[in-house]
Amino acid sequence: MQPKQLSFLPDQASSIAGSVDGLYAFLVLVTAFFSLLIAFLVVFFAVKYRRRSDDEFPQPIHGSLLLEIVWSVIPLGISMVIFGWGASIFFKESRPPADSLEIYVTGKQWMWKLQHMEGQREMNELHIPVNRNIKLTMTSEDVIHDFFVPAFRTKADVVPGRYTTEWFRPTKVGQYHIFCAEYCGTRHSGMIGTVYVMEPSQYEAWLTGGGAQGTMAQKGEALFQQLACVNCHLTDGHGRCPNLVGVFGSDVKLKGGATVKADAAYVRESILNPQAKIVDGYENIMPTFQGLVTEDGVLELIEYVKSIGAKDAANSGTTGGSTTGAPAAVPTSKGPPPISPTQTLPSTAKPAAGSMK
Repeated sequence: MQPKQLSFLPDQASSIAGSVDGLYAFLVLVTAFFSLLIAFLVVFFAVKYRRRSDDEFPQPIHGSLLLEIVWSVIPLGISMVIFGWGASIFFKESRPPADSLEIYVTGKQWMWKLQHMEGQREMNELHIPVNRNIKLTMTSEDVIHDFFVPAFRTKADVVPGRYTTEWFRPTKVGQYHIFCAEYCGTRHSGMIGTVYVMEPSQYEAWLTGGGAQGTMAQKGEALFQQLACVNCHLTDGHGRCPNLVGVFGSDVKLKGGATVKADAAYVRESILNPQAKIVDGYENIMPTFQGLVTEDGVLELIEYVKSIGAKDAANSGTTGGSTTGAPAAVPTSKGPPPISPTQTLPSTAKPAAGSMK
């Protein structure tokens, strides 16, 4: 079954679509009103104040303060309405609800790669349940892309080297177009896909029937072992690198006294550019993993760090992990301790590339 053909106004298939269309309709009506008003006044004044004889001269006009106030205040008021309305929609769209179902998106010339937390992978397709908040965390492997779903009235740039987010709550079961809305090369127009909005029971059946080999966190743990990060990252607090148990989401103290939130962007930067932020109490000994880990692999490592943090913080009765070498709880998952986002092997050691390409 092919997705529905584009129309002037796509289906309203998300919770935010009505608000966006309302603002758009208001802008069209205001534009049409003033366009017609100005056209009418141009013709009216041209006729009313036309020169009727060769010796007729117009009367001097000294201006009107009231008129000038009116034509300044009215446009200002309309502009403020548009600004306030648009800002309210922007702030709503830029704050994903806490209960959102998280999905990772990676843009690449010229395709969309998507990963579900449960381990399912998709290419140019996105399966999601209806009436469920969906949060997309997006990055690019090459150039700037833009993830655009017209039926949801949402779009956001997908930028190399950083994470951007986009969220929506689909309200109608069906199939909807995905476009790249940022020119990204010769095959930009072919960078398309389809969102499949399904009933929750159908989504669960799809999710369990795809043959995924472990969750993203489990894949991240396997990659962590392949890269031999266990040589320096010890959970007893006595390793050459900081311990990550419970660190995700906490404040990390850096050399120089600054602090940084240990979020996904921080972990990513610490894996690919470890010299950027050094944890207080540790040396700059971590080599970069740029070129050894793909964007998909980085996302899996982030999920692993996130999962051990949440799991072990709960098991140990704490809310944060040690970032300066203090002892911390030992992970309950099988395998070696987690990777540190800021420190790793000595410069004389070689990270194991494993099967990464």
